[in-house]
Amino acid sequence: MVITKYSGSRSAEVRPGTTGNSRKTMIRSVEESLRRLQTDYIDVLMPHFPDGVTPMPEILAGFEDLIRAGKIRYGGLSNFPAWRIAGAAVRTELNDRALLAGIQTEYSLAERSAEREILPMAQAHGLGVVLYSPLAGGLLTGKYRRGEQGRLTARGVPAEGGQRAAVLDAVLRVADEAGASPVHIALAWLRQRASLAQTSLVPIVGPRTIDHLESYLGALDLALDPGHYRLLDEASAIQLGTPHEDVAAALAAGTDGDRSLLDTPVVPVA
Repeated sequence: MVITKYSGSRSAEVRPGTTGNSRKTMIRSVEESLRRLQTDYIDVLMPHFPDGVTPMPEILAGFEDLIRAGKIRYGGLSNFPAWRIAGAAVRTELNDRALLAGIQTEYSLAERSAEREILPMAQAHGLGVVLYSPLAGGLLTGKYRRGEQGRLTARGVPAEGGQRAAVLDAVLRVADEAGASPVHIALAWLRQRASLAQTSLVPIVGPRTIDHLESYLGALDLALDPGHYRLLDEASAIQLGTPHEDVAAALAAGTDGDRSLLDTPVVPVA
């Protein structure tokens, strides 16, 4: 399957009209990708990020044009907020058009904020989810704690601090107890989360070497103890915030303050 994205440019001197999410930029990008990849069509095309300008109807119209032309099979949305994705999904559902196959978002033990809105929204609309950075830019391998360099240090991003340090502590502890590598632990947790999800979650591992690939594949044979999953869940848990926590509390209590949460069943009179 070929999935590619458009929006930005790696050129040092960006020419006008070559970036953003407009239909013009979308079509230009697809034509270039087809030539570069030497293929007749792309399975899924996604704008990489919202550009803050292009309205969603224009993006969806561009997808539809390219699908009709046989140049892409489906569209998708990468790094878009849940409210914009949901609006796009509803538009396609109301018009009975199968334009969107899924979305892309970051998700790992060190970054679970997608659980607030993104993942439940994808489940509600039947969208597959491609998960990037499953090792949190190398954080979950323990490499930065060993003083090694990587994607995070190259970007000047603090590799550890606060909850991230606690998450890595938990990963290293489970790795020691399970006799496995931290990479295996992080990916085994993600695989277990995917198995529980009610929509398709597909992580992108992005190995740079054969050794990396073999290391990642080793996680497929690892099943952790329930206690290990629980430890990792607790260390990485996020605050869902309002209204999620309020609703969960109300459901657990069966009431909303001094009001009954559910209607009293009507008992027919004999």
